[in-house]
Amino acid sequence: MSLLVVGSVAFDSVKTPFGEAHEVLGGSATYFSVAASYFTDVLLVAVVGEDFDHKTADVFKNRPIDIRGLQTMPGKTFRWRGEYSFDLNEARTLETCLNVLADFKPQLPADYCDCDIVFLANIDPELQSYVLDQVKKPRLVACDTMNFWIENRLEALKTTLKRIDLLVINEGEARELAKEPNLVKAANKIMAMGPSSLIIKRGEYGALMFSAAGIFAVPGFPLEFVFDPTGAGDSFAGGLMGHLSRSQVHNDEVIRQAMIFASVMASYNVESFSLDRLRNLTYADIESRFAEFKKLTHFETL
Repeated sequence: MSLLVVGSVAFDSVKTPFGEAHEVLGGSATYFSVAASYFTDVLLVAVVGEDFDHKTADVFKNRPIDIRGLQTMPGKTFRWRGEYSFDLNEARTLETCLNVLADFKPQLPADYCDCDIVFLANIDPELQSYVLDQVKKPRLVACDTMNFWIENRLEALKTTLKRIDLLVINEGEARELAKEPNLVKAANKIMAMGPSSLIIKRGEYGALMFSAAGIFAVPGFPLEFVFDPTGAGDSFAGGLMGHLSRSQVHNDEVIRQAMIFASVMASYNVESFSLDRLRNLTYADIESRFAEFKKLTHFETL
């Protein structure tokens, strides 16, 4: 079962207290697709400029990622520059250059329209709805968003939320979208907008899932080395949707399992800059850390 992702491919320049990287590969669809490709085949839709060469695309070609939907337009690829303090949960954006992303209107190859599982990464909610207009009968639709769209495209975002099954956002965005400081109350308000399930990412503190079945909490994995949190949320989403894509059912139990795989992928992502750690994983690495997560959260009833 293949998984469709629509989002951004970018060049990032990142500085953290532990090092820096200049003009490295990034973008929501990039991190998502590489993480998800350890679980399923991925169909990638994004846009790049003329400065995106074949060598850069090797990260996709060496994985089961179909890039026929990666459009090339005249101009430069989207760029982001940011830095982190010792509080690695939030980046300070120094510069954003949309470049070709400013005129991006995703057109799906014909066979992509038959995809069962769809993830709408962090792009304009109007474009998210435009993508859904092209997909025929998806079994599961999930999306991400950010504070910029909440503040500037709220009505378009609410239209998209009515059409999805699962929303994945961070806790600040959840509070802003619901206009509610309490996360439990915020989750209930957001699910009333459309999605039957909501996952709230909490950075190094883990993630929470809200659904009709109740609340499920996943801790952050304790790591000795954290170099760059860029793309952690997108890698989380990739692990989540990758596992859901390879599963025949999408009930609450399977989504809980998927959240552990999501957390595994995010934990590996932060161990190096750009895609350096994700691209060199084996599935045995993923299974090993999955088992560590299970051990970390297991306890016996006395």
